[in-house]
Formats: sequence, C-alpha cells, structure tokens
Amino acid sequence: MDTGTGVDTNTDTNADTDTDPHPHPGTGGWHLTHDLDEFLTRAGAFLRSRPALHTVPLTVTETLRARGRSVYGEGAPQFGVLERDGGVRATFFRTPPHWLNLTALTPEDADALAARLAALGRRLPGVNADSDTAAAFAAAWQRHTGAPAALRQRQRLYRLGTLTAPGPVPPGRPRVAVESDRERLRRWHDEFSESVGLGTVRDSAEWADARIDSGTITFWETPDGTPVAMAGTSPRVAGQVRVTTVYTPPHLRGRGYAGAATAEVSRTALAAGADEVLLFTDLSNPTSNGLYQRIGYRPVADFAVWDFT
Repeated sequence: MDTGTGVDTNTDTNADTDTDPHPHPGTGGWHLTHDLDEFLTRAGAFLRSRPALHTVPLTVTETLRARGRSVYGEGAPQFGVLERDGGVRATFFRTPPHWLNLTALTPEDADALAARLAALGRRLPGVNADSDTAAAFAAAWQRHTGAPAALRQRQRLYRLGTLTAPGPVPPGRPRVAVESDRERLRRWHDEFSESVGLGTVRDSAEWADARIDSGTITFWETPDGTPVAMAGTSPRVAGQVRVTTVYTPPHLRGRGYAGAATAEVSRTALAAGADEVLLFTDLSNPTSNGLYQRIGYRPVADFAVWDFT
C-alpha cells in the first residue's frame, strides 16, 4: 500500500495566499510555503536523517520534482517546516485535495500547527502521521475548528530484514510491465485504490504511464503469460525504496501470487543498491501482515489516518 495522501471533495480556498517564509511571533516557529525547492532546502537534510520514518514525504516530494506539481491534483502543494533553536524539528506537506501528512510532533506542537492552519482558514480532509502525532493533531483540529475527527485506518510500516522467498512459489515468472500493459495497469490501479479504501491518489492513466516509463511495476504471470498480480516500488531516495501498489484481483487471491511479486520487487530493489526496503500495511488485514513478515519484513512504527468531517 502506498500512503500519504487522501481524497477530499472540498476546495482549498487559501491555496495560494498563505506563503509565510519568515515566521513571526505566534506562528510557533512554522515556515509555510508552496515552493518545493525552498521546502527541500530547509528540510531535506532533516527528512534524509531518518529515511524510513520519513519515507512518504521523501517519495512524494521526489515525485513532485520529477512529474510536476499537479501530479497528485490541481491544487498547489503546501509545505511547512518547524524550525527551533537553529534546527528543523518537524515538517508537513499536503497535495490538495489530499490529507495533511506530518512528521512526528509533540502534542504542544501539534496544537500550535492546528491553530495556525485553522487561523489561515485551511479546510483539511484529514491527517496521516505516526499514531501519536495523528491522534494529537486530530484532537487539536477538533478543538480549534469544531470539525469531528474519526479514525479511518491504522497502518504499520515494515522494513525488510533477510529476504525469504514465500513457499511454495506459484507456477509462473515475474515480468516488468511494458506499454502493452497500460490498460491493465490503469484498471488495476483503480481497483487497488478502491480496495484499500483510501481514494485515488493519482490519475490512473498518468500513474500507468509513469510506471511504464520507470519500469517500476512487476507482474507475476502464469506459465501461459497471463498477469495475475502486481507489485511496484517507489523511486530510491536517501537509500530507501518502498514497495507499493501490491494487488491481486479478488478471484485470483489465495494462490501466492502477491507474495511472489512482492518478493521479486524486494529482491530487485536490494540488487539495485537500496539500503532499506520498506512497505506499509493496513493493520486490519492479518493476511497481508502475516505474508510480509514471512517474506522477511519487520515492524518499524505504527501510523494512522484520521478523517475530519
């Protein structure tokens, strides 16, 4: 599962009016900007200092840099950096109309950020962060705006230890997706987004084209050449790669295809020089959590997604 953004039908009416590169008293030390280069200049070293925990902002900002600011939606991306005592303490980003994504915050800093964004008139669909930060911000947002907050999903971040091929390996072979697979990729992307219940993060056709161009989707196909599962990887940033978009159509599940595809893209990432290979799972799905642990993935931290209504 690839996480970090979500869907909102609201329009952000302040998308281009609240850049605040030089914080003043009352901002809590937050620098707000729509400028990706400025954000990475301020926060890049901080994000790279803990690449596993910061995998989502690292990969999302790399995608924005490579594919353009509208890749996740038409609204201007929004960024924030918390600087205090000469150092970066935390960051946020948002690619409207999707969720706010936070690095770890204390309850006090979560409250200060919620107050700042509420004062700017921001309308947020929800928040995605480590479990404690997400809960603290959700409570603060409700206090400052009156918007009820509800826990939508609990996630777990895993890091690959020793890769172990799932057994028995199903008949067939891995194959990287190519141009002739475009329609299948587009369809499976939509089905995957629907199945995980977190909304469509990117246009499926654009997503398919990007994955074909980069060669970052691998199918598991049966001996007759029929694709039966797929798994992808994010760009390598700060030495880490994240496994994403693991999907098997419902009528083909339970046959080991997803495990075989995941093991293959994990092996490929390691062979290409990744220092860390990561993935997220939905904690409500014991099947996928058990599968990834059998392959060799070990828990790193728990995350949560909250909706604001």
